[in-house]
Amino acid sequence: MIAKLKQFLQSHTQAITPEDKAHQFNLAAASLLLEVMYADETLDEQEVAMLPTMLTTNLGLSLEAANDLIREAKLVQGNSISLFEFTAEINNQCTIEQKQKLLLCMWKLAYSDGKLCRNEDQIIRRTADLLYLKHSEVIQMRNIAMEQR
Repeated sequence: MIAKLKQFLQSHTQAITPEDKAHQFNLAAASLLLEVMYADETLDEQEVAMLPTMLTTNLGLSLEAANDLIREAKLVQGNSISLFEFTAEINNQCTIEQKQKLLLCMWKLAYSDGKLCRNEDQIIRRTADLLYLKHSEVIQMRNIAMEQR
């Protein structure tokens, strides 16, 4: 019993590499973007095509790495029980500006099919609350996304 406890404590105190931290952030961001995609219960071709491009542009990933991340995020997102597990990772690593950028990506993805459904709006607003963003920041990012369509 003591050996198992010692093993557990050692596994949780091992140093996390910067690459691991970056991957955890990327995975959390991709999972939140997938939440937006799946919110309206219809996968639009524009949303599907936009996600890998969005990840390559904003996270500096290759297209292959972005597609691998999306596959992994689908598994993680499908097994998640709340948005908190993703937003907690982002809160641990990101500045306000980075959080705003993520929210902007979420709005762009939501508007990519030309319309915003109520569920997409709710997920984005709940995410913004969990990221401790102000209502004015949410509206500002939404307006920017609408202008860039």
